[in-house]
Amino acid sequence: MSRHIQVTFDAHDPRALSSFWRDVLGYVHPGPPGVDLPEGADPLAAWDDFLARAGVPEDQRNTRSAVEDPDGHGPRLFFQQVPEDKVVKNRVHLDVRAAPGLQGEERMAALEAECDRLVALGAKRVRRDEPDLPLTAGTIVMTDPEGNEFCLD
Repeated sequence: MSRHIQVTFDAHDPRALSSFWRDVLGYVHPGPPGVDLPEGADPLAAWDDFLARAGVPEDQRNTRSAVEDPDGHGPRLFFQQVPEDKVVKNRVHLDVRAAPGLQGEERMAALEAECDRLVALGAKRVRRDEPDLPLTAGTIVMTDPEGNEFCLD
C-alpha cells in the first residue's frame, strides 16, 4: 500500500514562499477549515479573516501556509516559519518535470522557457546541465526565493 506524503519547507516568509510554489506547480491555497469559498474567492484573504476571528495576533498570522494539488494527485506542500537562515545546501530537493516526453534541443528549449517564467516569479538560475545521454536528458538547477535548490527536469 502506498502512502501520501506532505513536503515541509522551513521558511522565513511562509505566505510568500507558498505563493511562489503555488505558481510553479499550478497548485492552490486551501481555504480555512469549515469555510466554503465561493468561486474566485481569495483563499489567503479568507485565512486572514479566519485568523483574525480566531484571535490570532497579526504578527503570528504568517507562521504557516500550505498549497495543494487541485487535482488531488501531488503531495501537499507545507511551509513553517523558522527563525534561522538556511546555511548549507538542502539535502532533499524537488525536481519539477517541466518537459515530459521531450528530448534534445526541444527539451532544453522548454526548460529554458520555464526557467525564464520562474525567474520572473523570484527564482534564481544556478546552472544548466547539458544532456549526456543515456545518463541524463539535461536539467536546469535553480533556487527558490529563500535559497532552496530545485531542478527543472
